[in-house]
Order: sequence, then structure tokens, then C-alpha cells
Amino acid sequence: MSLSKISLHPSLRLTAVSLALVLAGCGGNPPVYEPAPTGSTTSSYEPAPSYSEPTSYEPVLERINEPVPLADGAPNEYVVQIGDTLWDISSTFLRDPWFWPEIWYVNPEIENPHLIYPGDVLALVYIDGEPRITNVRASTYRMSPQARVTPLTEAITSIPYEDVAAFLSSGVVLERNQADALPYLLTTRGEHMIASAGNEIYVRGIDQNVPGARYTVVQVGDPLIDPDDNRLIGYQGITVGSGTLRRVGDPSTVALTDTSQEAQTGDRLLPEAVNVPLNFFPRSPSTTVEGRIVSVVGGVTQIGQYQVVVLNRGSNNGVSVGDVLNVWQTGETVKDRVRGGSVRLPDEQAGTIMVFKTYDRISYGLVMEATEAIHVHDIVRNPT
Repeated sequence: MSLSKISLHPSLRLTAVSLALVLAGCGGNPPVYEPAPTGSTTSSYEPAPSYSEPTSYEPVLERINEPVPLADGAPNEYVVQIGDTLWDISSTFLRDPWFWPEIWYVNPEIENPHLIYPGDVLALVYIDGEPRITNVRASTYRMSPQARVTPLTEAITSIPYEDVAAFLSSGVVLERNQADALPYLLTTRGEHMIASAGNEIYVRGIDQNVPGARYTVVQVGDPLIDPDDNRLIGYQGITVGSGTLRRVGDPSTVALTDTSQEAQTGDRLLPEAVNVPLNFFPRSPSTTVEGRIVSVVGGVTQIGQYQVVVLNRGSNNGVSVGDVLNVWQTGETVKDRVRGGSVRLPDEQAGTIMVFKTYDRISYGLVMEATEAIHVHDIVRNPT
């Protein structure tokens, strides 16, 4: 008897669990894994000698023409740990993590095989002389027939959730059209010019009809101007506090539960639950992208790892969730004291970001690597 591959549902937001029954089956011939080429830093992986049935693997995306460069010292096997992210695992195997979709092989017989869980065993194998990474937990562990129950929330995410959650609670950028459409603070209940925790406010534009829904109160701050064409693309959002919908209507009544500063007429309200997908593959953009960093959440001037930045490119420019971009420091212009005149120094690569949320003209990215200090107005381009 042998272990059959596990079936898991993909939605991270579901509260249910997926149950895969492990059944005994008749013996079959395993796929043939070619040994690593002579001199390679990675040897071949030998699966268990028998399977319940033959297993085949297919690439997630169309294969690229050039070999995918492996990381120095890439392991033959890796056991997924709690706290890992897909970016971490990709970096363990690959020199350039955004090539992950090109070499990730899945068993097409398994429902939702793209999710990876702590305890899964990932193996670097060679098929037709080329490297592939696949989840071999089912083929390397023999067990009696039994059921495996895994909460869907245990699946590893592509980026650290706690860093994105911190961004969602500390600051936002409002796209121009989004800011105009959001509910707004009409006035404060009672004889108050401004409101704070414990006060109630009247709000227009709320379309929810469920009392208890929570909102974040945001002050519309400085405008964000696209440095490429000087057009207004959005506004800095300053988080004021949060509140709960008490009464539905026009206007609606919202009770402020906590505030960091006073709420004022004209402040906007955002639904507190912001949908940010966390399970996606890092990849190179499917189209040529060149833009700039226009803002950093938190207002710092120098940007480091796991800080959130805002780009002046969005879905209208072909940017998608999961796209990886290199950051380039804009070269300074210096005086040539020998020949006279001015010379612009070349741009220097400073880090890597991964896009995790997009709008029409802007997108949010998380800094995954920072080899140099990154600044507002630095350039972002397709990885090379």
C-alpha cells in the first residue's frame, strides 16, 4: 500500500478544511527521473520504489528557452517549515525566485496542487535533463490508509502576512477615482466640531446594510503626482482611527471605537476588511514595465526590506499581482570638473519588489530584497 497525493482547496479565506482519503492501490511504475548531469551541484532525487499509480507532472506555465539558473548550493530536498513563504523557498532553490513558475511541477491528478503546506517535502529532480521542483511528500512517505486533515489557513503564503497586515493598519494610498467614491464624514453627532473615540459621526455614501460592519477613517492627505507625466494619480491617506456602523441610512451613524487623531468633516471611510491575495506565484511581468516608486507607506525617506511602496503603474499598464520588478537608483547628475559640463551617472540596481495589489494606475509592492537604500522616484523595471 502507498500514499496517494493529498487534495486541498485553494481559497485561503475559507474556514472549512479539506479532507483527502488515502487509499491503497495496486502497484505501478514510477516516472523516471534522470540523474543530474556530471559536475552539477545537485544530484538526482530517487523516489520510493513503488506508487499507487503512475504519476505525471506538467509545468504551470510555458517553458522558457534558457535553462533556469539554480541557487548556489541548492538542496536536493527541502522540508517546508512553519513561517516559510513561497519567496523564501524559491530563493532556496533558484538564483532568481521569479522563475519559480517555470520549474514548479504538479501532479495533475491532485485537486488544487499549487498550495504548499508546512511538512511538505519539495525535491529538486531532473526530468529530460532539466531541473524541476515538485512536492514528493506522497511518494516518499509510506503510511497505512488514513485521512489527513489540514486547515486551509496553514498553507504558506507568497509574502509575509504580518508585514502586509501592518501596512493595512498603518497607512494607505487612495487612488484618485477611489477617493472620490468613498463614503465621507458629514458631521459629528452632538455639539462637537471634531470627533474622537467614543463619539458618533454621520456618514454619507455607505452602501452596506449590516450594522456592526467596521470601517477605517482616513484623512485625505497630500496629492500623489506621477513624475513621468505630472498627472494626479492619487492621495496619501492618513489613518485617523476606526469605527463600527451603528445605524444604516443616509446619513448612516458610525461609532468611533479608537482614534489616533481627531476625525473631521470630509474624512473618508474604508471598509476595514481589505482583500489582499497572499497565495500567488512570483514571476516576471508578461509585458515590459517601467515606472517609478511614488510613495512609501509610513512616510520614511529610505526604504528597506518588507516595506510597502506605491508604484505609478497599475493594471492599465499590464502590472499584475505576483509581478516581480527590480528597483534601480536613479543616477545623479554631477559636474565634470575636467572637461566641463554635466554628466548623468548610470542607474544602479538597489533591490527587488513584488506586486501584491493593483489598481488601474497604481499598485502596491513589497520590498523583498534591498541591496542599497531605496528612495521615492527610484525606477522599477522588469527583472534581468
